[in-house]
Amino acid sequence: MDIHTALFANEAFYLAFSQRDFPAMDRLWAQASPLLCIHPGWPALTEREAILASWHNILQNPATGYAVPHHAQVLAYGTLATVVCYEEIQGEIFVASNTFIEEDGEIRLIQHQAGPCAHPPQPESKAAPVMQ
Repeated sequence: MDIHTALFANEAFYLAFSQRDFPAMDRLWAQASPLLCIHPGWPALTEREAILASWHNILQNPATGYAVPHHAQVLAYGTLATVVCYEEIQGEIFVASNTFIEEDGEIRLIQHQAGPCAHPPQPESKAAPVMQ
């Protein structure tokens, strides 16, 4: 997978998150590949149904802030790629990894993990996401 494709998929993930677009989030997660999702402070989720239920609850929560990625780096491994970045959510910075794979001709998310970061870099200057 090339770097630009992985970065585009990562941006799509954060756009779905920030716009609270559950159908888009559902489409992003792989259907047939093994999955892993670890939200900050949560146990590891490995079943698609549990992962999507977690995202449904997060996206429906009015207290959930917008997620803006910063300093994205791609680690490419042949047919899959991991994007490591920093998520800015309501002024807090988390370090995150998002792994993508090609499945049925589409780029799909197979792993997301985010957690607190003791010494994050300064966020890049970015406009806030456009909300509709």
